[in-house]
Amino acid sequence: MKLSIREFARSAPGPAEIDALLEQHTFPHQDGTTTTFVYRGEADEVRLRHFIYGLPSSQPFNAIAGTDLWYLVYELPECSRVEYKIELVNEGETQWILDPLNPYTARDPFGANSVCHGPGYVRPRWIDPDPDARPGTLRNLIVPSRVFDERRKLQVYIPARMRRERDYPLLIVHDGPDFVRYSGLTTVLDNLIYRLEIPPMIVALTESPNRLEEYAGDERHAEFIAKEVLPMIRTKLPIDPSPSAVGLLGASFGAVASLSTAWRYPGVFGRLLLLSGSFAFTDIGENHNRGPAFDPVVRFMNAFRDQPGTPTEKLFLGCGTYESLIYENRSLLPLLQATGMDVRYVESRDGHNWENWRDRLREGLSWLFPGPLWMVYE
Repeated sequence: MKLSIREFARSAPGPAEIDALLEQHTFPHQDGTTTTFVYRGEADEVRLRHFIYGLPSSQPFNAIAGTDLWYLVYELPECSRVEYKIELVNEGETQWILDPLNPYTARDPFGANSVCHGPGYVRPRWIDPDPDARPGTLRNLIVPSRVFDERRKLQVYIPARMRRERDYPLLIVHDGPDFVRYSGLTTVLDNLIYRLEIPPMIVALTESPNRLEEYAGDERHAEFIAKEVLPMIRTKLPIDPSPSAVGLLGASFGAVASLSTAWRYPGVFGRLLLLSGSFAFTDIGENHNRGPAFDPVVRFMNAFRDQPGTPTEKLFLGCGTYESLIYENRSLLPLLQATGMDVRYVESRDGHNWENWRDRLREGLSWLFPGPLWMVYE
């Protein structure tokens, strides 16, 4: 049903008319690329807090005089996916809440956000459990690490019906448990394997107790992955010995860690899946304006850009156009292509979040590890 919120506001609505409006429409309301956000409640100010880099992150709602209804009309490009919160200001106190009128949310390590889909965005069907897909299992392992002088936990995804007499591709995932919690990685693997879009594969889910340090291009972390995690998994499970069957996956700082590991150990990891990489660098001087956590990233990236070598055979690079990191990822693309690696680059109208990375998994995994029967379902 078509909605003109501005005309509604001019009609001097009463409580009954507002009740009817909220019953007749869902919110955020979409009309082409025009999206209308609505909030009902007492407040001094109401704002939209979104996560689109390059636009003011706080957008004020308009109050409808004499009512407790607020609205904001916003242009949202096709195929966009935006996470946001409602910001309320009362007597100088500020509170961020989920949109009470929007049932769609996305979780991350910091909690949850409301989600708005622009026209044309389609929630992937392959992210939901398929009753016909036999689920893989998770196995706990311990890695005795000489590099870090401690024993580290590791989870490994074992595909359904794994047979010891055959070898399997291996994918090592940075922030693996978070990929499972917030991107549904194990469900995605079950579905893509069942659909024959990727081969049955073994997936190591790694994590770090100090990821901002270890994932920032740290050579110790690269050694841990290449010389401790990979050899141990090879001794425990039937892994294909070819480098082309071994890959690394990471998002944000995890993408930096993946690139750093492959760069320091060329010829070991034949596949890289890098999502929203925090690839900060400088062309002149050392000022990068991203805070001290990025200092080691900048040192690594500057060294990599000077001598990129050939870290891998095939590399999938993805980033959201609503991220502050889009410039760095776009800038990295021609350098990667010049190395002779087979590179695929994908942009999406999304931000720096787990569901953006989830939505890229099918395309990235099936291109890096094509299954025995590639079929297009969507």
